[in-house]
Amino acid sequence: MTLPVALSGSDVIGQAKTGTGKTLGFGIPLLQRIVVAADVEAGRAPAGTVAGRTPQALVVVPTRELCVQVTNDLQAAGKLRNVRVLAVYGGRAYEPQIDTLKKGVDVVVGTPGRLLDLVGQGHVNLSEVKMLVLDEADEMLDLGFLPDVEKIVERLPARRQTMLFSATMPGQIITLARRYMSRPTHIRASEPDDLGATVKSVQQRVYRAHGLDKPELMARVLQANGRGLVMVFCRTKRTAADLAQGLAERGFASAAVHGDLGQGAREQALRAFRNGKVDVLVATDVAARGIDVEGVTHVVNYQCPDDEKTYLHRIGRTGRAGASGTAVTLVDWEDIPRWSLINKALDLGFADPVETYSTSPHLFTDLDIPTTVGSVLPRADRTRAGLGAEDVEDLGETGKNSRGASGRKGGAGGRSRSGPAASGPSTAGPAAADAESGEPSRRRAPGSRRRRRVNGAEAGEAVATAVAPSVAAGAAGAPVAAFVEPTAVVVPAPADGGADADGDGERAPRRRRRRTRRRPEGAEAGAVATDEG
Repeated sequence: MTLPVALSGSDVIGQAKTGTGKTLGFGIPLLQRIVVAADVEAGRAPAGTVAGRTPQALVVVPTRELCVQVTNDLQAAGKLRNVRVLAVYGGRAYEPQIDTLKKGVDVVVGTPGRLLDLVGQGHVNLSEVKMLVLDEADEMLDLGFLPDVEKIVERLPARRQTMLFSATMPGQIITLARRYMSRPTHIRASEPDDLGATVKSVQQRVYRAHGLDKPELMARVLQANGRGLVMVFCRTKRTAADLAQGLAERGFASAAVHGDLGQGAREQALRAFRNGKVDVLVATDVAARGIDVEGVTHVVNYQCPDDEKTYLHRIGRTGRAGASGTAVTLVDWEDIPRWSLINKALDLGFADPVETYSTSPHLFTDLDIPTTVGSVLPRADRTRAGLGAEDVEDLGETGKNSRGASGRKGGAGGRSRSGPAASGPSTAGPAAADAESGEPSRRRAPGSRRRRRVNGAEAGEAVATAVAPSVAAGAAGAPVAAFVEPTAVVVPAPADGGADADGDGERAPRRRRRRTRRRPEGAEAGAVATDEG
């Protein structure tokens, strides 16, 4: 349905269920409009129409994984015509991408962030782009991506063809899309007898499961009869990492894909999954958009999706291109309200999920699981090579894990606060010396606060340490009238909560850093109080 309209040069809004071949829906018209040197030599295009190093088409996608997949599909489709396709996305070094751009490309497939960086640096010239494609348009035109999309569109020629493709496209997104398009044709592909939002070939099962029993339940699901590749989706990165590690300890060949991993590790996991070295891929929603892997028979929503769109994209990883598949959703008790909204929006018929545990008989019956399986995969069934068998490609990454390498260590910085740098006026010299010699074993730990309370016993020790230097000062000829009755100075301090400010004992170091200017006044007040005593 899309090809005749797209080949005519009209703007198109294409909407279809996931797994129905939207990539080739824009890929074939895109490759058809690309002019290569062979077309000029064969007389199919006039001389001088080849743009050379300047891209003729631009495809913008929301995720790195989808960028790699679309690039591979376009390269395979345009191989006979020698169409040059380049993937531009973050996580890789700039230099290889810049070198390829200098040599010349025909199609650029990229994510908004890296694409805008290269455009701003002058490495990507968009003045000759004849076709713009926004894949997964509802995500690209969402409020978070809209500023980047607008910056990209502003750099494109006014005379161009724009195509938007996505599985879900609300009315508000369509309104925003029309701002960038000229009289677009909205094409919605669906079967006459298929009025639901999901694909009929996907068998859906929804269970109410307890969080502590989910790992055991997952171990049973992964041992179902006829099970091929499995994709497990989680809402959080930590859950995905923990689940992948737990399944590996149970004997399953599993790998994780989430945002905390570097791009090299993410691509390694996807390659191992495509090549069959691992058969369980645990991922966050970063892998739910457009990823097409042949042989996925089961999709498990380990955690309830956020909304109906996420649910559709998750279960759309199976049952693609007419194949059959199974989608299992595990709903926690606290996620029942969220699931109720998803079920109502999609009219799934699972308003009240069945309470299910790893030993529930209906679980084994629904998913065709042998009743003899346990929580650990038998050694005889561990035939996959594993993630370690897949090489990690050197992408020249800028360092995903380098964030936080400097840390927030107290170290010397913390100690310098309590060291000699905190010196006060000359009148506080003896007090500063007493503060260092009074409690040598109580050294402040990095990051801890200096302020502390003084009890009665500590006050007594402070008196003893304060009197000795005073007597020594008197022997040297200094006035000793202020130290005739030292108990009159210190004893009232614990009684009134430590409000005395005469600068003796432990009180001076505590106030030295914040109230340095008031200390001489406090010392004078202490001297007056001593005279009066």
